[in-house]
Amino acid sequence: MMDQALVVPKWRKSSRSGGSGTQYVEVADPQSTVDVRDSKQPCIAASHSTWTRFVASLRSQ
Repeated sequence: MMDQALVVPKWRKSSRSGGSGTQYVEVADPQSTVDVRDSKQPCIAASHSTWTRFVASLRSQ
């Protein structure tokens, strides 16, 4: 079994990130969590169900 600490996530930039390259939000989906980071804060992790509810709440606004 592979140690999760060795899994390198593939980050993808949000389509809503600024075009300047200095302010951005990136998301990765490495197996058991969804990781989120931006240009100013360290990475945070959320369960898939929490992430799904978060995205759904944004879409309903």
